[in-house]
Amino acid sequence: MNSRERIFNLFKGGQADHLSLMPITMQLATDSIGKKYKEYATDHRVLVEGQLKVAEEFDFDHVSVISDPTREAADCGASIIFSEDSPPAIDNQNNLLADKTKLASLKMPDVLGGGRMQDRVEGVALFKEKIGSDKIIEGWIEGPCAEGADLRGINTLMMDFFDDPGFVRDLFEFVIEMELNFAKFQIEAGVDVMGMGDAAASLIGPELYEEFVWPYEKRLIDGVHELGAAVRLHICGNTRDILKGIGRLGCEIVDMDYMVPISQARAKMGQAQIICGNIDPVSVLRDSTPEQIHQAIEQCHKEAGGNFIVGAGCEVTRDTPPENLRVLTDYAHSH
Repeated sequence: MNSRERIFNLFKGGQADHLSLMPITMQLATDSIGKKYKEYATDHRVLVEGQLKVAEEFDFDHVSVISDPTREAADCGASIIFSEDSPPAIDNQNNLLADKTKLASLKMPDVLGGGRMQDRVEGVALFKEKIGSDKIIEGWIEGPCAEGADLRGINTLMMDFFDDPGFVRDLFEFVIEMELNFAKFQIEAGVDVMGMGDAAASLIGPELYEEFVWPYEKRLIDGVHELGAAVRLHICGNTRDILKGIGRLGCEIVDMDYMVPISQARAKMGQAQIICGNIDPVSVLRDSTPEQIHQAIEQCHKEAGGNFIVGAGCEVTRDTPPENLRVLTDYAHSH
């Protein structure tokens, strides 16, 4: 059974030979091939090389085109700050929609127009050429709250929920159309599972989440399903108050950050939800002994019961010792 078969068997409720392993690695993958992160984030060939290196070394079940959350915003015309060896970031002093009236004239970016979105699509195509159907190819798009914050500014968007809810809905409509178009090209290039990052959703309470964010996340997820891919939802931070809503989205995989006990996630989202996670990537995976890491992932597995994928709560840090990351591989292979 290869990695792709293992994951899809899990999606269908079948039996696999052992647990799946899908940690997020970006900076670690870059370092593994001796490159700077700016190269990884701007050249799909470097990204693919790094992902294939760590996937082979640690026997991950997937490769991913995730690199940073600014690709869509960049192609919309947003100001992006590029650093030599850290991820690109939104210039929050000059947000594209600081003047919200600009939304009405904001043009939908051309995915294949030679920008950063096209580079991601080309990364998917190169993965397909290199690995065929051996491993899961994971695409990536931003969720409505995260992308809305990238375009408008995180603090301003938080105020907009109260001051101008109509604008928020218009903004999210724009985001949904853009992300589904981006997803379409990635899926056509070979994506099996579409990752969706919506970290900003962890910053709002359950009432605002249910009223404003959940309906748009649901439409985006349903749209990706209609395009032919499964969905992996990644919301960094403490999502305890919105777990029930997340469990109703219909995602094949939900990543759980280390701040949320797996037992609580399982209780609120139900037994059928596949959970990935969720040991602390710093205090546990990077800084603990192999024995302590084994105990931590064993506890996650115990609390999750079935429908569990081995991973960290968020990105594996670039300075994680290889022998520590190998513990996750060994655990997955032996259970």
